[in-house]
Amino acid sequence: MTHTRQRPILAPARKGVKQPGPPDGEHGSPARAFDEYLDFLRVERRLADNTVENYARDLARLGAFAAANGGDLRSLTRQDLERLVRNLVSDELAPRSAARLVASVRGFYRYLVREGRLAVSPADELRAARPWPTLPTCLSTDDVDRLLALPDPAKPAGLRDKALIELLYATGLRVSELVGLRAMDIHLSAGYLMCTGKGDKQRIVPIGDEAARWVRRYQEEGRPGLLRQRSTPRLFVNAHGGPLSRVGFWKILKAYARQADLHQNVSPHVLRHSFATHLLERGADLRSIQMMLGHADLSTTQIYTHVLESRLRAIYDQFHPRR
Repeated sequence: MTHTRQRPILAPARKGVKQPGPPDGEHGSPARAFDEYLDFLRVERRLADNTVENYARDLARLGAFAAANGGDLRSLTRQDLERLVRNLVSDELAPRSAARLVASVRGFYRYLVREGRLAVSPADELRAARPWPTLPTCLSTDDVDRLLALPDPAKPAGLRDKALIELLYATGLRVSELVGLRAMDIHLSAGYLMCTGKGDKQRIVPIGDEAARWVRRYQEEGRPGLLRQRSTPRLFVNAHGGPLSRVGFWKILKAYARQADLHQNVSPHVLRHSFATHLLERGADLRSIQMMLGHADLSTTQIYTHVLESRLRAIYDQFHPRR
């Protein structure tokens, strides 16, 4: 009678039932299971050598974690695997590398289930921890003041630039929304403008007195000189009397940022971030900021709370006597 060797089983033991042991005295070695899985990736999945090497590094991390927790892969739970991911992220593993590690671990356990070595995968619901979002660049109020002081209102173009920057900082419009404004969208006496944002959704955005004053001056003194007998519904026009483009305004703003010796990568979006952050610092609620920015989801606006938190932390570290 021919006897066949049993494969190593990495399934949790049931009460009263002894699990078959692995062959050749391997005692369920993770290294052996990893090698077999990597061979599967090379031969059956035909993954590139570099990809398999990346999987091998990820599985080595899993093996080290298992060794530190008793050495048995079958005893790891989803909570254990989540702790592995959290530990690696806190050790500054890059978000992309963390996501790949999660995929590697999920694939490995899925392979064990497929091969009949594990009843249920503990990694099916495993997800990479979401990294902190990149904090938006923000100017200080002093930087904004320096920027706003540069345009020369004695010239039509300078008056336009002054109105543009004042209005952007006062409203937090997207650059496409700003340059797309029509003269009829501005209601200075009532202190607001009508803006058409993403998805052609319209919203009302308040305008501060200072910005309204410069927009009015531009309309009366600067815009006619730039139009040169031409006609356009757009509020802001270029030196030839045509509609000002997004790239055109970006170049204008970059030139003033260089004059102001601002070292940040100043862009229209940076002023939009500055608008929102400065409002939040002065006590505005997130819902109101969301409406003014035209964010569809409040979670998008919550990025600014992280900006505020980082500033509070810096102030605490600088001034608290027992930091």
